[in-house]
Amino acid sequence: MLKHLTIQNYALIKHLVLEPSARLNVVTGETGAGKSIMLGAIGLLLGNRADTKVLWDEEQKCIIEGTFFIKDYKLKSLFKSEDLDYDDTTVIRREISPGGKSRAFINDTPVTLEVMKRLGTLLMDIHSQHETLQLGQQSFQLKLVDAYAGNTTLREQYAADWQAYSKTRKEYDNLVSEADTLRQDADYIRFQLDELVQANLEEGEQDSMESELKIMEHSGEIKTRFQQVLDLVNNSEYASRTSLSEARGHLNAVAAYAPAYENLLQRLDSLIIELDDVAAEIEREEEKIEFDPQRAEFVKERLSTIYKLLKKHKAADLRALMAIQEELSQKNTLTSTLDESLEAAKKAFEQAHKTVTATAKKLTESRVKVFTPLCKQLTGLLQELGIPNATLQIDTQPAELSAQGADRIDILFSANKGVSPRPLAQVASGGEFSRLMFGIKYVMAEKAAMPTLILDEIDTGISGEVAIKLGNLMKTMATRHQVIAISHLPQIAAKGDAHYFVYKDNSSAKTISSIKLLGENDRVEEIAKMIGGAKPSKIALENAQELLSQ
Repeated sequence: MLKHLTIQNYALIKHLVLEPSARLNVVTGETGAGKSIMLGAIGLLLGNRADTKVLWDEEQKCIIEGTFFIKDYKLKSLFKSEDLDYDDTTVIRREISPGGKSRAFINDTPVTLEVMKRLGTLLMDIHSQHETLQLGQQSFQLKLVDAYAGNTTLREQYAADWQAYSKTRKEYDNLVSEADTLRQDADYIRFQLDELVQANLEEGEQDSMESELKIMEHSGEIKTRFQQVLDLVNNSEYASRTSLSEARGHLNAVAAYAPAYENLLQRLDSLIIELDDVAAEIEREEEKIEFDPQRAEFVKERLSTIYKLLKKHKAADLRALMAIQEELSQKNTLTSTLDESLEAAKKAFEQAHKTVTATAKKLTESRVKVFTPLCKQLTGLLQELGIPNATLQIDTQPAELSAQGADRIDILFSANKGVSPRPLAQVASGGEFSRLMFGIKYVMAEKAAMPTLILDEIDTGISGEVAIKLGNLMKTMATRHQVIAISHLPQIAAKGDAHYFVYKDNSSAKTISSIKLLGENDRVEEIAKMIGGAKPSKIALENAQELLSQ
């Protein structure tokens, strides 16, 4: 449910704040006052496109922000899949900069418009007389029937079975398509694998052998250089170790005179220790160097083998080559057990098909059971809403398994006596369609948690007693979830738990569209104007009082 809405710098709206009732909110106002503008702003929270033409002040950015309480909507999985922080109270925000850049946020985390649209359409449902024939879509009709039948758990079970079936079918199809190729390539795969196995590759050996070969190829120079270093450190007339020892003697003689001298002596001692350690390490390395022609030949041959295999398999390094060996090993195993693997995959696929078919049958049976009561309830609602000869029926045909089940249904409708019901897209006029859609959403609201429903002049083309009945139905619907109705009828305005009035403010240099929550007296005045014009008569005021008291 929408708890708080802020619109800044959008079209004629400089700054608008709305804190709607949890039940029925009615929005009235003169034509052109800004009701449709407000809907356009809300549409931005549903992921609709926008440009800088919507800015009231072209130097400032536009901000639309909605705060929603979503505890009953079961949306945690959606938030998790999009890596978003979930909160029962969620804030979605849209910003349009003067430069035309659009940004979207959910709980202060930047998201794409696609993600915003996915969430926004689950939080708000904007319905108008100009709405496209969503009702004619198979997915919507099945959703209606499943909601009426209370198929939530069954649909969840079917979705899991369908996913398992789709997975096993894909695995089996892939294995079948690969089988011939694998059989044809079996000998070559085995040959390549044997070659790599015989090479007995070890991770890191290439780097190790390249280093070893480099040392062997330069062993004479390395040995000579090491001996020269040792001479300079320890053995020559002017050996650095001798000089440092003499230097230490001089420092030791004065170290007691000051802490700083003592510190210098300690540092020189550390230097001598490090020099001795380096010299000892050089001696050990020098002793290890010995050119072995046989070893050198072995290393060269081993590296040659590695280089050839790297080139043959187009591998970047030894690790990649060993990965190729593992892949070939898996293919070889698969090839050698191909018939068994195909049989196992086929059994898994057939079992998953059997399971999903059984669940689809249960889903079909559950749906068929509610066709008659659903049509009966919808027909009754349509008759209340001024279509006395309304007829509804649901035609069903078996269909191939899909993510929605194994049913193809068509809701058929006729508004006139003696006219056979036909598919909705062929027969419903704008006004009839709006009332039918309202009836459907009224029915669905009885069965499940619905998003905030925004009705944009759904009352067009009706009046009198029918308008009162429509208002009563809205009132009843709003006991189950939040409704915002933009209306021009006093009968509906009087039913609101909260009544908002949209108006234009021309007091400054630029027109501003504003909205205000009407108090009791202002509400009587506004409804009287809806009945009798700008200067309502006493009778109009009495009529307004009567409507509000009903």
